[in-house]
Amino acid sequence: MRRAGDMLPIGKIARRTGLAVSAIRYYETEGLVHPIRSAAGQRQFRRSDIRRISFIKIAQELGFSLTDIRGEMEKLPEGRTPTTSDWEQISRRFRDELDQRIDQLQRTRDRLDGCIGCGCLSLKACSLYNPDDTVREKGAGPRLILDDGQKSEEV
Repeated sequence: MRRAGDMLPIGKIARRTGLAVSAIRYYETEGLVHPIRSAAGQRQFRRSDIRRISFIKIAQELGFSLTDIRGEMEKLPEGRTPTTSDWEQISRRFRDELDQRIDQLQRTRDRLDGCIGCGCLSLKACSLYNPDDTVREKGAGPRLILDDGQKSEEV
């Protein structure tokens, strides 16, 4: 049986999470949170939804799509507060993606320092990273950043 203090109206959830009411309603339409309707039709959220909504906000700020977030949120139990173990499982899955993004950001930062510092400002003329414009054979876009980040021997 739920206690009255366990359920919170959408306005209180908005204040606690720092999100607009409209954002929380949007999360509901996207299937990320599942409020319970009172007899009067008002949305009532579990106190544990504060953590769920905060997680959604953080994951979005880290660049995860709502599809990715929804996939993880669906693994959380409904009707009870997620345990530390529940959150650790999500954390492990997101950690791998974050580690890849961190590696890519570091490669970008390191390559930009080198490129900007050399003064040529042209990957076509760059004798350091792209002699004779051989990187074009790897495909379009910033291949030195997007690929494994290692300068291959055939480049």
